[in-house]
Amino acid sequence: MNRASITSRLTLLFAAAATAVLLALGLLIGNAVEQHFVEQDMDVLTGKTDLAAHLLEQVRSAADADALPRQLDDSLVGHHGLAVVVLGPDGKRVFATSNAAFPDAMMEPAGASSKPRSWTQAGQPWRGIVTLLPTGNRELSPMLVAVAVDISHHEHFMESFRRTLWLFVAIAAVLVGLLGWVVVRRGLAPLQAMRQRAAGVTANRLDTRLSLDAVPVELAELAETLNEMLARLEDSFLRLKDFSSDLAHELRTPISNLMTQTQVALTRARSAAEYREVLASNAEEYERLARMIGDMLFLAQADNGLVVPQREPVDLAVQVRELFDFFDALAEEKGLQLALTGSGQVSGDKLMLRRALANLISNAIRHTPANGSIRVGIEACSEGTRLTVENSGAPIPQDQMSRIFDRFYRGDASRHEGGEGAGLGLAITRSIIRAHGGEISVRSGMEGVCFELRMA
Repeated sequence: MNRASITSRLTLLFAAAATAVLLALGLLIGNAVEQHFVEQDMDVLTGKTDLAAHLLEQVRSAADADALPRQLDDSLVGHHGLAVVVLGPDGKRVFATSNAAFPDAMMEPAGASSKPRSWTQAGQPWRGIVTLLPTGNRELSPMLVAVAVDISHHEHFMESFRRTLWLFVAIAAVLVGLLGWVVVRRGLAPLQAMRQRAAGVTANRLDTRLSLDAVPVELAELAETLNEMLARLEDSFLRLKDFSSDLAHELRTPISNLMTQTQVALTRARSAAEYREVLASNAEEYERLARMIGDMLFLAQADNGLVVPQREPVDLAVQVRELFDFFDALAEEKGLQLALTGSGQVSGDKLMLRRALANLISNAIRHTPANGSIRVGIEACSEGTRLTVENSGAPIPQDQMSRIFDRFYRGDASRHEGGEGAGLGLAITRSIIRAHGGEISVRSGMEGVCFELRMA
């Protein structure tokens, strides 16, 4: 599909608009000049008609009628382009100039009119009027007076004028198109600069931004939107880069373990019990990989809005108590105290919310030192229901607070015991809460760490 450029479109529109204006102006000027000639001819025609009317008013006898042709002829001396015909009451010509050439239809009393008429006789254009004028003798009927003027000179002038005018309009349209092209090219120069600037954006130069001071006001919003898009792309690219690096690091450990254990097992013949032990160890690594892959699949679906929770009433207190029972053995092993206060109900997917709460409680148990405490509080708030999970563990360093929900981020190893977990629990929890239209936040201090969920 052929696509016209903005320059071509604007140039054509500019040229078309200018041409339309010039055409309208040309028609207006042409009509005005032509009307001027009509009025000029009418001045001559009405003047001679008034002269004829004056002479006819002086006709009161037969002698006056006989003298009328001579008087009319004397009054037309020097008017070579003027034709006059006077018909008596009986239709006979009382007076006629040598060049008189009126259509027969105009020489009838019924055709008398003060409005000008134009015609061509023997290839010569004329404009004239026909009028019934009374004589000075009331006993005589009015005479028909026809006056016409040769408009050949006017016609030749108008033809030359129109030819010159339309030639000027055509040349002006071409010039306007060329000038419009130049103006549009200069006006769109900032767009070309933006295009060149955007073309320089690569994977290694995602920090490139468009200068808002170098573009017109009309393009400032576009430039700002492009800068925001570049910022999002840079952030997404960096996140993807970090994620790929973290993923490779996380997968390398279990795969390396599997390869090492398998290679060691193959170095010599072993008993069935030894092989069973190696397979059991490998099975644990496979389970870890399977969980990691499942968690990554869930996060990928959540990031693309593919996680749609099934809505049903969920009693948060009931879910927390059941999770306390599930983690009771692990908490008892560390001497942790689990406490629940308040109650509340939300609308959401029970299994997904249970998974999010399990991640928070498991995370709290893992980061709480021995003989510590974990408190879960549920209460109503302006957003609907608020749930907090507090533990008496060491505070989170301020520089780690912004990354606490990042994938594969496990923070300082000194803050928790054991190396289990891939660092996806909190990322999954945030995805679940956001899928339900809620939000999760964390605060930390000397008294411990508190995760807070707000849901409708």
